[in-house]
Amino acid sequence: MADELYAVAGLKFFIGGELAPDKEDMEATDFSSIVWKEVDGWETMGAIGDNYALITASLINRGRDVKMKGTANAGQMQNQFAILAGDAGQLALIAASKSRKNYAFKIEFNDTPSTGSAPTPSMKYFVGMVMSAQEQGGNANTARMLSSTIEINSNIVDVAAAAGS
Repeated sequence: MADELYAVAGLKFFIGGELAPDKEDMEATDFSSIVWKEVDGWETMGAIGDNYALITASLINRGRDVKMKGTANAGQMQNQFAILAGDAGQLALIAASKSRKNYAFKIEFNDTPSTGSAPTPSMKYFVGMVMSAQEQGGNANTARMLSSTIEINSNIVDVAAAAGS
């Protein structure tokens, strides 16, 4: 069986309303009542997913450091958007950057099954704080950009693509 590759082109990024992270891991049902706004003009997708703190013990009798994994940190996602004046998603992202609250986020992938009664693409959900929504320029032949950093404050919830019933 050959591996199938999926392009990043066609992915969609959404912001929802305020959502506090659970003490336990979030689940897809935690995001079921969210009203989503697509953030249009998404040009560059940042990284998401856990990385772990490094714990080091310098053991005298071994003459060597022993390393262990510590707590998980879902990291920060740095995205770039071409500025589109009046886009509801970009305006929501900018407004969220002025708040200390956590917000719901969704990434919708481009892997919708070609068959089935109600096919849906895979999705990733998470909660995070919008730390910045800054305008930036470039050279004469680039669009003005909105650069946004999201500190992810929950696990990443993966929902597989489905063909429907």
